[in-house]
Amino acid sequence: MDYLDRLATFVAATRFDSLPASTVAAAKLVLLDTLGAVVAGSAMPENGELARRASARAPHGAATLLGHRGKSDAFWAALTNAAAGVALEVDEGSRLGGGHPAIHVVPGALAVAEERRLDGRRLLESVVAGYEVGSRIGGATTARPNVHSHGTWGTISTAVAVAKLSGAPAPTVRAVLNLAASMSPANTWTPALDGATIRNLYPGRSAFQGILAVELERCGFTGLGDAPSDVYGTILADRFEPELAVVGIESLSGADGGRGLYRIEQNYFKLHACCRFNHFALDAVMALRSAHRLTAGDIEKVEIVTIPFAVRMGAPAPASSLAARFSIPWAVSAALVLGRTDPSAFDAEALADERIRALAQRVEIGTDSTMTPQRADVPTAHVRLVLRGGKTLERTTSVVRGDALSPVPRDEITAKFVSLTAPILGESHARKVVDVVEAADTLEDVGALTAMLIP
Repeated sequence: MDYLDRLATFVAATRFDSLPASTVAAAKLVLLDTLGAVVAGSAMPENGELARRASARAPHGAATLLGHRGKSDAFWAALTNAAAGVALEVDEGSRLGGGHPAIHVVPGALAVAEERRLDGRRLLESVVAGYEVGSRIGGATTARPNVHSHGTWGTISTAVAVAKLSGAPAPTVRAVLNLAASMSPANTWTPALDGATIRNLYPGRSAFQGILAVELERCGFTGLGDAPSDVYGTILADRFEPELAVVGIESLSGADGGRGLYRIEQNYFKLHACCRFNHFALDAVMALRSAHRLTAGDIEKVEIVTIPFAVRMGAPAPASSLAARFSIPWAVSAALVLGRTDPSAFDAEALADERIRALAQRVEIGTDSTMTPQRADVPTAHVRLVLRGGKTLERTTSVVRGDALSPVPRDEITAKFVSLTAPILGESHARKVVDVVEAADTLEDVGALTAMLIP
Protein backbone atom coordinates (compact mmCIF):
# COMPACT_ATOMS: atom_id res chain seq x y z
CA MET A 1 0.00 0.00 0.00
CA ASP A 2 1.17 3.55 -0.68
CA TYR A 3 1.02 6.25 1.96
CA LEU A 4 -2.50 7.38 1.02
CA ASP A 5 -3.86 3.85 1.27
CA ARG A 6 -2.23 3.50 4.67
CA LEU A 7 -3.75 6.78 5.89
CA ALA A 8 -7.17 5.86 4.53
CA THR A 9 -7.00 2.39 6.06
CA PHE A 10 -6.12 3.92 9.41
CA VAL A 11 -9.13 6.26 9.23
CA ALA A 12 -11.56 3.54 8.24
CA ALA A 13 -10.31 1.27 11.01
CA THR A 14 -10.43 3.90 13.77
CA ARG A 15 -13.12 2.99 16.30
CA PHE A 16 -13.92 4.67 19.58
CA ASP A 17 -14.02 1.32 21.39
CA SER A 18 -10.44 0.56 20.34
CA LEU A 19 -8.97 3.93 21.34
CA PRO A 20 -6.76 3.86 24.45
CA ALA A 21 -8.14 5.66 27.49
CA SER A 22 -5.31 8.19 27.24
CA THR A 23 -6.31 9.04 23.67
CA VAL A 24 -9.94 9.54 24.62
CA ALA A 25 -8.94 11.77 27.53
CA ALA A 26 -6.69 13.82 25.25
CA ALA A 27 -9.44 14.16 22.64
CA LYS A 28 -11.89 15.44 25.26
CA LEU A 29 -9.42 18.03 26.54
CA VAL A 30 -8.59 19.18 23.00
CA LEU A 31 -12.30 19.41 22.26
CA LEU A 32 -12.87 21.51 25.38
CA ASP A 33 -9.96 23.81 24.62
CA THR A 34 -11.13 24.33 21.04
CA LEU A 35 -14.71 25.05 22.09
CA GLY A 36 -13.36 27.65 24.51
CA ALA A 37 -11.41 29.35 21.74
CA VAL A 38 -14.48 29.42 19.48
CA VAL A 39 -16.90 30.74 22.09
CA ALA A 40 -14.48 33.43 23.25
CA GLY A 41 -13.70 34.51 19.69
CA SER A 42 -17.40 34.63 18.82
CA ALA A 43 -17.68 37.88 20.79
CA MET A 44 -15.48 39.79 18.33
CA PRO A 45 -17.65 42.24 16.36
CA GLU A 46 -16.83 40.86 12.92
CA ASN A 47 -17.53 37.32 14.08
CA GLY A 48 -20.87 38.35 15.50
CA GLU A 49 -21.82 39.92 12.18
CA LEU A 50 -20.63 36.84 10.30
CA ALA A 51 -22.78 34.64 12.54
CA ARG A 52 -25.83 36.80 11.88
CA ARG A 53 -25.29 36.56 8.14
CA ALA A 54 -24.70 32.80 8.34
CA SER A 55 -27.96 32.36 10.20
CA ALA A 56 -29.85 34.50 7.68
CA ARG A 57 -28.47 32.50 4.75
CA ALA A 58 -29.57 29.16 6.16
CA PRO A 59 -32.32 29.96 8.67
CA HIS A 60 -33.54 26.36 8.84
CA GLY A 61 -30.09 24.92 9.51
CA ALA A 62 -29.45 22.53 12.37
CA ALA A 63 -25.85 23.42 13.24
CA THR A 64 -25.19 25.81 16.13
CA LEU A 65 -23.27 29.03 15.68
CA LEU A 66 -21.31 28.80 18.93
CA GLY A 67 -21.59 31.83 21.16
CA HIS A 68 -24.75 32.95 19.35
CA ARG A 69 -28.39 31.95 19.49
CA GLY A 70 -28.74 31.37 15.76
CA LYS A 71 -28.18 28.23 13.73
CA SER A 72 -27.16 27.61 10.15
CA ASP A 73 -26.26 24.71 7.91
CA ALA A 74 -23.08 22.73 8.55
CA PHE A 75 -21.11 24.61 5.86
CA TRP A 76 -21.75 28.06 7.30
CA ALA A 77 -21.55 26.94 10.93
CA ALA A 78 -18.17 25.28 10.38
CA LEU A 79 -16.82 28.34 8.58
CA THR A 80 -18.12 30.78 11.19
CA ASN A 81 -17.03 28.77 14.21
CA ALA A 82 -13.56 28.06 12.84
CA ALA A 83 -12.97 31.72 12.03
CA ALA A 84 -13.99 32.68 15.57
CA GLY A 85 -11.73 29.99 17.01
CA VAL A 86 -8.50 31.63 15.82
CA ALA A 87 -9.46 35.25 16.47
CA LEU A 88 -7.85 35.38 19.93
CA GLU A 89 -4.88 33.10 19.17
CA VAL A 90 -5.70 30.67 21.97
CA ASP A 91 -6.30 27.50 19.93
CA GLU A 92 -4.05 24.51 20.52
CA GLY A 93 -1.49 23.15 18.06
CA SER A 94 0.91 20.42 17.07
CA ARG A 95 4.66 20.77 17.31
CA LEU A 96 5.03 17.54 15.31
CA GLY A 97 2.72 18.53 12.50
CA GLY A 98 2.98 22.28 12.51
CA GLY A 99 -0.09 24.44 12.62
CA HIS A 100 -3.24 23.91 14.62
CA PRO A 101 -5.03 20.64 13.81
CA ALA A 102 -7.97 20.94 16.21
CA ILE A 103 -9.36 24.19 14.82
CA HIS A 104 -9.29 22.52 11.40
CA VAL A 105 -11.09 19.41 12.67
CA VAL A 106 -13.50 20.27 15.46
CA PRO A 107 -15.71 22.95 13.83
CA GLY A 108 -16.47 20.86 10.75
CA ALA A 109 -16.87 17.58 12.61
CA LEU A 110 -19.07 19.17 15.28
CA ALA A 111 -21.33 20.94 12.76
CA VAL A 112 -21.89 17.80 10.69
CA ALA A 113 -22.34 15.59 13.77
CA GLU A 114 -24.93 17.98 15.17
CA GLU A 115 -26.71 18.25 11.84
CA ARG A 116 -26.95 14.44 11.66
CA ARG A 117 -27.74 14.09 15.38
CA LEU A 118 -24.81 11.75 15.93
CA ASP A 119 -23.52 10.70 19.34
CA GLY A 120 -20.44 11.80 21.23
CA ARG A 121 -18.48 8.64 20.52
CA ARG A 122 -18.79 9.21 16.78
CA LEU A 123 -17.66 12.79 17.23
CA LEU A 124 -14.61 11.86 19.28
CA GLU A 125 -13.42 9.12 16.93
CA SER A 126 -13.78 11.45 13.94
CA VAL A 127 -11.81 14.19 15.71
CA VAL A 128 -9.01 11.73 16.55
CA ALA A 129 -8.86 10.50 12.94
CA GLY A 130 -8.95 13.95 11.36
CA TYR A 131 -6.39 15.31 13.79
CA GLU A 132 -4.03 12.39 13.12
CA VAL A 133 -4.11 12.65 9.34
CA GLY A 134 -3.91 16.44 9.21
CA SER A 135 -0.98 16.52 11.62
CA ARG A 136 0.82 13.80 9.69
CA ILE A 137 0.38 15.54 6.35
CA GLY A 138 1.58 18.74 7.98
CA GLY A 139 4.60 16.99 9.44
CA ALA A 140 5.51 15.64 6.00
CA THR A 141 5.42 19.15 4.54
CA THR A 142 8.17 21.74 4.68
CA ALA A 143 6.14 24.80 3.82
CA ARG A 144 7.67 27.67 1.95
CA PRO A 145 8.78 30.51 4.24
CA ASN A 146 5.79 32.79 3.59
CA VAL A 147 3.16 30.03 3.58
CA HIS A 148 0.96 30.14 6.67
CA SER A 149 -0.05 26.61 7.66
CA HIS A 150 -3.55 27.71 8.72
CA GLY A 151 -6.03 26.28 6.26
CA THR A 152 -3.62 24.36 4.04
CA TRP A 153 -3.68 20.70 5.08
CA GLY A 154 -6.53 21.65 7.41
CA THR A 155 -8.86 21.07 4.49
CA ILE A 156 -7.78 17.44 4.57
CA SER A 157 -8.30 17.30 8.35
CA THR A 158 -11.92 18.39 8.07
CA ALA A 159 -12.62 16.16 5.08
CA VAL A 160 -11.22 13.08 6.81
CA ALA A 161 -13.22 13.75 9.99
CA VAL A 162 -16.47 14.26 8.07
CA ALA A 163 -15.86 11.16 5.95
CA LYS A 164 -15.30 9.24 9.18
CA LEU A 165 -18.63 10.50 10.55
CA SER A 166 -20.24 9.00 7.45
CA GLY A 167 -18.63 5.61 8.05
CA ALA A 168 -16.73 5.85 4.77
CA PRO A 169 -14.63 2.82 3.72
CA ALA A 170 -10.93 3.28 2.99
CA PRO A 171 -11.29 3.84 -0.81
CA THR A 172 -13.79 6.62 -0.18
CA VAL A 173 -11.57 8.20 2.49
CA ARG A 174 -8.69 8.22 0.01
CA ALA A 175 -10.86 9.82 -2.68
CA VAL A 176 -12.09 12.49 -0.26
CA LEU A 177 -8.56 13.18 0.97
CA ASN A 178 -7.37 13.77 -2.60
CA LEU A 179 -10.30 16.04 -3.43
CA ALA A 180 -9.66 18.05 -0.29
CA ALA A 181 -5.94 18.39 -1.00
CA SER A 182 -6.68 19.92 -4.40
CA MET A 183 -8.76 22.57 -2.63
CA SER A 184 -6.05 23.50 -0.13
CA PRO A 185 -5.97 27.30 0.14
CA ALA A 186 -2.68 29.08 -0.43
CA ASN A 187 -2.31 31.47 2.49
CA THR A 188 0.58 33.73 3.46
CA TRP A 189 1.83 35.08 6.77
CA THR A 190 1.44 38.69 5.65
CA PRO A 191 -2.17 39.30 6.79
CA ALA A 192 -1.41 37.93 10.26
CA LEU A 193 1.71 40.05 10.66
CA ASP A 194 -0.11 43.14 9.39
CA GLY A 195 -3.16 42.44 11.55
CA ALA A 196 -5.64 41.92 8.70
CA THR A 197 -8.42 39.74 10.07
CA ILE A 198 -9.02 38.04 6.73
CA ARG A 199 -6.36 35.74 8.17
CA ASN A 200 -8.97 34.41 10.62
CA LEU A 201 -10.95 33.00 7.72
CA TYR A 202 -8.15 30.56 6.81
CA PRO A 203 -9.42 27.66 8.97
CA GLY A 204 -13.04 28.66 8.26
CA ARG A 205 -12.49 28.33 4.55
CA SER A 206 -10.74 24.99 4.94
CA ALA A 207 -13.59 23.69 7.13
CA PHE A 208 -16.11 24.70 4.48
CA GLN A 209 -14.06 23.07 1.72
CA GLY A 210 -13.38 19.95 3.77
CA ILE A 211 -17.12 19.34 4.11
CA LEU A 212 -17.50 20.15 0.42
CA ALA A 213 -14.92 17.50 -0.51
CA VAL A 214 -17.15 14.80 1.01
CA GLU A 215 -20.14 16.08 -0.93
CA LEU A 216 -18.16 16.27 -4.18
CA GLU A 217 -17.11 12.65 -3.83
CA ARG A 218 -20.76 11.68 -3.47
CA CYS A 219 -21.55 13.63 -6.62
CA GLY A 220 -18.96 11.67 -8.57
CA PHE A 221 -16.21 14.26 -8.82
CA THR A 222 -12.75 12.74 -9.20
CA GLY A 223 -9.42 13.82 -7.83
CA LEU A 224 -5.78 13.16 -8.55
CA GLY A 225 -4.20 9.87 -7.60
CA ASP A 226 -1.88 11.72 -5.20
CA ALA A 227 -3.12 15.26 -4.68
CA PRO A 228 -1.02 16.07 -1.59
CA SER A 229 2.19 15.45 -3.54
CA ASP A 230 0.85 17.60 -6.36
CA VAL A 231 -0.14 20.55 -4.16
CA TYR A 232 2.44 20.48 -1.38
CA GLY A 233 5.24 19.13 -3.53
CA THR A 234 4.98 21.83 -6.19
CA ILE A 235 3.17 24.94 -4.91
CA LEU A 236 2.91 25.37 -1.14
CA ALA A 237 6.04 23.67 0.08
CA ASP A 238 9.76 23.44 -0.51
CA ARG A 239 9.51 19.73 0.17
CA PHE A 240 6.83 17.08 0.67
CA GLU A 241 7.95 13.68 2.00
CA PRO A 242 5.05 11.19 1.87
CA GLU A 243 6.91 8.54 3.86
CA LEU A 244 6.96 10.84 6.90
CA ALA A 245 3.16 10.94 6.89
CA VAL A 246 2.87 7.27 7.77
CA VAL A 247 5.81 6.60 10.09
CA GLY A 248 4.51 4.37 12.88
CA ILE A 249 0.88 4.65 11.85
CA GLU A 250 0.24 0.92 12.15
CA SER A 251 1.45 1.01 15.74
CA LEU A 252 -1.53 3.18 16.71
CA SER A 253 -3.86 0.22 16.32
CA GLY A 254 -1.30 -2.23 17.63
CA ALA A 255 -1.35 -4.00 14.26
CA ASP A 256 2.44 -4.20 14.19
CA GLY A 257 2.68 -5.46 17.76
CA GLY A 258 3.39 -2.05 19.27
CA ARG A 259 1.27 0.76 20.61
CA GLY A 260 2.19 4.25 19.51
CA LEU A 261 0.88 7.59 20.70
CA TYR A 262 -1.79 9.35 18.68
CA ARG A 263 -0.89 12.87 17.59
CA ILE A 264 -3.75 14.32 19.63
CA GLU A 265 -1.89 13.13 22.74
CA GLN A 266 1.28 14.95 21.64
CA ASN A 267 -0.20 18.39 21.12
CA TYR A 268 0.42 21.67 22.89
CA PHE A 269 -2.08 23.92 24.63
CA LYS A 270 -1.61 27.66 24.38
CA LEU A 271 -1.16 29.42 27.71
CA HIS A 272 -0.47 32.81 26.11
CA ALA A 273 -3.06 34.46 23.84
CA CYS A 274 -0.77 35.12 20.91
CA CYS A 275 1.20 33.47 18.13
CA ARG A 276 3.05 30.34 19.23
CA PHE A 277 6.36 31.86 18.12
CA ASN A 278 6.00 34.43 20.92
CA HIS A 279 5.65 31.74 23.56
CA PHE A 280 9.31 30.75 23.66
CA ALA A 281 10.38 34.20 24.87
CA LEU A 282 7.23 34.69 26.95
CA ASP A 283 7.84 31.59 29.06
CA ALA A 284 11.30 32.88 29.95
CA VAL A 285 10.09 36.44 30.60
CA MET A 286 7.21 35.37 32.82
CA ALA A 287 9.46 33.04 34.81
CA LEU A 288 12.02 35.82 35.37
CA ARG A 289 9.33 38.35 36.28
CA SER A 290 7.87 36.01 38.87
CA ALA A 291 11.15 34.77 40.34
CA HIS A 292 12.61 38.27 40.78
CA ARG A 293 9.37 40.18 41.43
CA LEU A 294 10.11 42.57 38.60
CA THR A 295 8.11 45.53 37.43
CA ALA A 296 8.42 47.15 34.03
CA GLY A 297 10.11 50.11 35.68
CA ASP A 298 13.02 47.89 36.68
CA ILE A 299 13.92 47.10 33.08
CA GLU A 300 16.23 49.09 30.85
CA LYS A 301 15.96 46.79 27.85
CA VAL A 302 15.14 43.25 26.78
CA GLU A 303 17.39 41.17 24.52
CA ILE A 304 15.87 38.10 22.88
CA VAL A 305 17.45 35.47 20.66
CA THR A 306 14.99 33.05 19.16
CA ILE A 307 13.94 31.15 16.01
CA PRO A 308 14.77 32.62 12.57
CA PHE A 309 11.15 33.48 11.75
CA ALA A 310 11.30 36.07 14.55
CA VAL A 311 12.80 38.59 12.16
CA ARG A 312 9.26 38.98 10.76
CA MET A 313 7.73 39.44 14.21
CA GLY A 314 9.78 42.40 15.40
CA ALA A 315 7.34 45.27 14.90
CA PRO A 316 7.26 47.16 18.24
CA ALA A 317 4.17 49.29 17.54
CA PRO A 318 1.39 47.06 16.18
CA ALA A 319 -1.68 48.87 14.90
CA SER A 320 -4.29 46.28 15.85
CA SER A 321 -4.97 43.51 18.34
CA LEU A 322 -4.23 40.81 15.79
CA ALA A 323 -0.95 42.41 14.77
CA ALA A 324 -0.02 42.69 18.48
CA ARG A 325 -0.47 38.93 18.81
CA PHE A 326 2.20 38.50 16.14
CA SER A 327 4.68 40.97 17.63
CA ILE A 328 7.37 39.62 19.96
CA PRO A 329 8.27 43.10 21.36
CA TRP A 330 4.62 43.79 22.13
CA ALA A 331 3.88 40.41 23.71
CA VAL A 332 6.97 40.54 25.91
CA SER A 333 6.39 44.15 26.97
CA ALA A 334 2.72 43.54 27.76
CA ALA A 335 3.73 40.55 29.87
CA LEU A 336 6.26 42.61 31.82
CA VAL A 337 3.97 45.61 32.32
CA LEU A 338 0.69 43.79 33.00
CA GLY A 339 1.93 40.49 34.41
CA ARG A 340 -0.42 38.55 32.16
CA THR A 341 -0.65 37.23 28.62
CA ASP A 342 -4.37 36.51 28.34
CA PRO A 343 -6.53 38.19 25.66
CA SER A 344 -6.70 41.41 27.65
CA ALA A 345 -2.96 41.93 27.08
CA PHE A 346 -3.73 42.49 23.39
CA ASP A 347 -7.04 44.37 23.49
CA ALA A 348 -7.74 48.02 22.66
CA GLU A 349 -7.06 49.19 26.21
CA ALA A 350 -3.67 47.48 26.24
CA LEU A 351 -2.82 48.88 22.81
CA ALA A 352 -3.30 52.37 24.24
CA ASP A 353 -1.01 51.71 27.23
CA GLU A 354 2.00 54.00 26.87
CA ARG A 355 4.02 51.89 29.31
CA ILE A 356 3.81 48.89 27.02
CA ARG A 357 4.51 50.98 23.93
CA ALA A 358 7.60 52.53 25.51
CA LEU A 359 9.07 49.22 26.66
CA ALA A 360 8.38 47.56 23.30
CA GLN A 361 10.76 50.06 21.72
CA ARG A 362 13.51 48.72 23.97
CA VAL A 363 13.13 45.06 22.98
CA GLU A 364 15.90 43.79 20.72
CA ILE A 365 15.34 40.67 18.63
CA GLY A 366 18.10 38.39 17.38
CA THR A 367 17.89 34.95 15.81
CA ASP A 368 19.75 31.67 15.96
CA SER A 369 19.54 29.27 13.03
CA THR A 370 19.88 26.26 15.34
CA MET A 371 16.68 27.13 17.18
CA THR A 372 13.50 25.48 15.90
CA PRO A 373 9.94 25.04 17.20
CA GLN A 374 9.78 21.49 15.86
CA ARG A 375 12.38 19.95 18.19
CA ALA A 376 12.40 19.46 21.93
CA ASP A 377 16.16 18.96 22.35
CA VAL A 378 17.31 22.44 21.38
CA PRO A 379 16.55 25.90 22.79
CA THR A 380 13.74 27.96 21.28
CA ALA A 381 14.59 31.28 22.95
CA HIS A 382 17.17 32.95 25.17
CA VAL A 383 16.07 36.07 27.06
CA ARG A 384 18.33 38.60 28.73
CA LEU A 385 16.80 41.37 30.83
CA VAL A 386 19.04 44.37 31.41
CA LEU A 387 17.88 46.12 34.57
CA ARG A 388 18.36 49.77 35.43
CA GLY A 389 21.71 49.94 37.17
CA GLY A 390 23.28 47.35 34.87
CA LYS A 391 22.33 44.03 36.48
CA THR A 392 21.27 41.33 34.03
CA LEU A 393 18.96 38.32 34.33
CA GLU A 394 18.90 35.49 31.81
CA ARG A 395 16.79 32.44 31.03
CA THR A 396 16.53 29.92 28.19
CA THR A 397 13.42 28.11 26.97
CA SER A 398 13.34 24.82 25.11
CA VAL A 399 9.92 23.18 25.35
CA VAL A 400 7.14 25.61 26.24
CA ARG A 401 4.75 24.95 29.12
CA GLY A 402 1.58 23.35 27.85
CA ASP A 403 3.37 21.10 25.40
CA ALA A 404 2.88 17.37 25.87
CA LEU A 405 6.57 17.21 26.82
CA SER A 406 6.08 19.97 29.40
CA PRO A 407 2.48 19.36 30.45
CA VAL A 408 0.39 21.40 32.82
CA PRO A 409 -2.33 19.96 35.06
CA ARG A 410 -5.69 19.36 33.42
CA ASP A 411 -7.17 21.88 35.86
CA GLU A 412 -5.09 24.62 34.25
CA ILE A 413 -6.65 23.87 30.85
CA THR A 414 -10.16 23.75 32.28
CA ALA A 415 -9.49 27.03 34.10
CA LYS A 416 -8.45 28.52 30.77
CA PHE A 417 -11.76 27.38 29.26
CA VAL A 418 -13.77 28.91 32.10
CA SER A 419 -11.90 32.22 31.94
CA LEU A 420 -12.42 32.45 28.17
CA THR A 421 -16.10 31.54 28.13
CA ALA A 422 -17.43 32.96 31.41
CA PRO A 423 -18.01 36.44 29.91
CA ILE A 424 -20.33 34.87 27.33
CA LEU A 425 -21.82 31.86 29.12
CA GLY A 426 -21.50 32.80 32.79
CA GLU A 427 -18.98 31.12 35.09
CA SER A 428 -21.27 28.49 36.64
CA HIS A 429 -22.60 27.48 33.24
CA ALA A 430 -19.08 27.32 31.81
CA ARG A 431 -18.14 24.87 34.55
CA LYS A 432 -21.12 22.72 33.62
CA VAL A 433 -19.87 22.61 30.04
CA VAL A 434 -16.53 21.28 31.33
CA ASP A 435 -18.40 18.38 32.96
CA VAL A 436 -20.42 17.65 29.82
CA VAL A 437 -17.33 17.55 27.61
CA GLU A 438 -15.65 15.24 30.11
CA ALA A 439 -18.61 12.88 29.60
CA ALA A 440 -18.84 13.48 25.84
CA ASP A 441 -18.69 9.75 25.09
CA THR A 442 -22.01 9.29 26.91
CA LEU A 443 -23.89 11.86 24.82
CA GLU A 444 -26.53 10.28 22.62
CA ASP A 445 -26.78 13.47 20.57
CA VAL A 446 -23.98 16.07 20.40
CA GLY A 447 -26.71 18.69 20.16
CA ALA A 448 -26.95 18.42 23.93
CA LEU A 449 -23.43 19.88 24.07
CA THR A 450 -23.83 22.58 21.42
CA ALA A 451 -27.07 23.75 23.09
CA MET A 452 -24.96 24.71 26.10
CA LEU A 453 -22.58 26.87 24.05
CA ILE A 454 -24.85 29.84 23.48
CA PRO A 455 -25.41 32.89 25.72
